Amino acid sequence: MSEPVLRVEDLHVYYHTQRGPVKAVDGVSFTLEPNARLGLVGESGSGKSTMALALMRMIKSPGKIESGRIILDGQDVVRLTPDEMRSVRLNQIAMVPQGAMNSLNPVTRVRKQIVDGLRAHNVYMSKPEMEKRVNDVLRWVDLDPSVADMYPHELSGGMKQRVCIAIAISLGPKVIIADEPTSALDVVIQRQVMETIGRVQEELGAAVILIGHDMGLMVQFVDRLAVMYGGKIAELGDVREIFREPLHPYTQLLINSLPRLADKGELQGIPGLAPSLLNAPPCCLFHMRCPHAMEICKSVTPPAEEIRPNRVVACHLYEGAPTFAAPALKESVS
Repeated sequence: MSEPVLRVEDLHVYYHTQRGPVKAVDGVSFTLEPNARLGLVGESGSGKSTMALALMRMIKSPGKIESGRIILDGQDVVRLTPDEMRSVRLNQIAMVPQGAMNSLNPVTRVRKQIVDGLRAHNVYMSKPEMEKRVNDVLRWVDLDPSVADMYPHELSGGMKQRVCIAIAISLGPKVIIADEPTSALDVVIQRQVMETIGRVQEELGAAVILIGHDMGLMVQFVDRLAVMYGGKIAELGDVREIFREPLHPYTQLLINSLPRLADKGELQGIPGLAPSLLNAPPCCLFHMRCPHAMEICKSVTPPAEEIRPNRVVACHLYEGAPTFAAPALKESVS
């Protein structure tokens, strides 16, 4: 097995308030292999976007990376100075933001926004060479080079998102973080954008972390899936194995909540509300919504354990028990 390009070890990210810390990411660990596709999925407030910002070292006050390590290509980016981290962003790790409309400068042409990123990393070329580089990057994401002379307001939503992808890949990073890259796009454009990300990832040989809440999109795109809840990873493993046999009760309910044609319009949600992460107590934060909750769940945080090869679950149901019969799903993923 190849050496992971990214390794996150016991990462804690808190937002400090007058009432106490909000533990947005609370002890998350995972690895990412070269060329791999990892999905981070969960409800709003589960810590997905904070995780992405932490990997980019873009957590702003009152947020803070409290502890843990983020090993990117052999170096711990948590320990880098701001100037050192600035050279790592875009060059080794890049992010495709959630809102393309809010990520591009509305009064600057696309060409300058791509060139600014290159020059910020000391990439200086002659004018013809830079022109060719910009054109090549735009063609890479299926955009005509003429887009370089346009302003963001002249582009459709899908074209804006492709420009964001072009900026992100302009220096050939080893890790691409896509934070809900298809939000606010119609389903046809969503598919085109994801196909673009997948093709570019394969050509670069990069790894991708896809963040979102669309389980259907995840099963189509990623290889491994990390289900987040309450700032922690509830379950981690091969995406099709998780869909075929979800082990954590939250994962089971999350998959069962997906709409299906056989249900004739009846939707099955997850009862209760996501927990507040303010001064989160030591317990399983899902216990108030869990159909399998036990007394221990109210006072002890379940450890994330590898109960099967490459399958991690954080649930008291599996402590001391090698197997657990998960409730049958309405239908399985072949």
